[in-house]
Amino acid sequence: MDTAQIKEISALSRELRAHIANVFVGKGTSVHSLLIGFLSGLHVLIEDIPGLGKTTLAMTLAKSSGLDFGRIQFTPDILPGDILGMTVWNAESREFVYKAGAIMHQFVLADEINRASARTQSSLLEAMQERQVTIDGRTMKLPEPFFVIATQNPSSFTGTFLLPESQTDRFGLSLSIGYPGSDDEINILQRFKKTNPLDTLDAITTPEKVIEVRGLVREVDVDAKIMKFLVTLADNTRKSTKIRLGMSPRATQHLLLAAQTQALFRGRSYVIPEDVIDSIHAALAHRLVLSAEAKVNNQTPNQIIDEVLAKTPVPTGV
Repeated sequence: MDTAQIKEISALSRELRAHIANVFVGKGTSVHSLLIGFLSGLHVLIEDIPGLGKTTLAMTLAKSSGLDFGRIQFTPDILPGDILGMTVWNAESREFVYKAGAIMHQFVLADEINRASARTQSSLLEAMQERQVTIDGRTMKLPEPFFVIATQNPSSFTGTFLLPESQTDRFGLSLSIGYPGSDDEINILQRFKKTNPLDTLDAITTPEKVIEVRGLVREVDVDAKIMKFLVTLADNTRKSTKIRLGMSPRATQHLLLAAQTQALFRGRSYVIPEDVIDSIHAALAHRLVLSAEAKVNNQTPNQIIDEVLAKTPVPTGV
């Protein structure tokens, strides 16, 4: 990877962020985390209350990316076949043919995923992990590049089905949007007063460029000290009395990939500790299962992550 490629990727991340800001008004950290997921190939889970712009943010990135887009609105009665597809009888050819499901798009928005049954949730998440679907013994690869954004309402809301730990672990990153500030909310009202700016948004990149960037992300150098730092962080989450379920090896891999992408965004071909530290909340907050002790003390996953970071020596000379 040469200097020109690094500069190009860094510039692309800034251009996408600015392009999204033409529609979405909100925390820059949310957009940054979403772009980290998108350009690294890590699927993203957005959890927040209704009406804060989860779907708007996802659709804005979809239009900006130039990828083939599909949306799945999850409801209690949606079935796995609606998502993965099914075989149907073709009277003309007198044979069963595959009818593609909603997942057969490059960019998939799984809206309100926790309103569907566990069986339906599982069908999507397994396909995300395997990058293929198998129907009646026939295996179909998912299109490339492939990316899923799932939104969900808080589990305390009526009509929601909690995603099990094994399923949330398949999402590389998570984020929440939160309420806008007063100035941001005025900006939203002014921006959407006459028309929806999403309607006129153009793509500023291509599927081919996204595939190229994802390949270059994995070429970012990672020093042995950084590897040790990651493993020590993971081990400390597993030993913490405040965490019932710590980082899985998959979580460690996802955190590394996010850190490599952070490095490229910042114009470097190598990872430094700050890349890991700045990625860890988005990579872990949805994965950690807190102990009864932590819940009694009303601690949040992000607070526990900060405690783990404070106890883990940061490597120097990297």
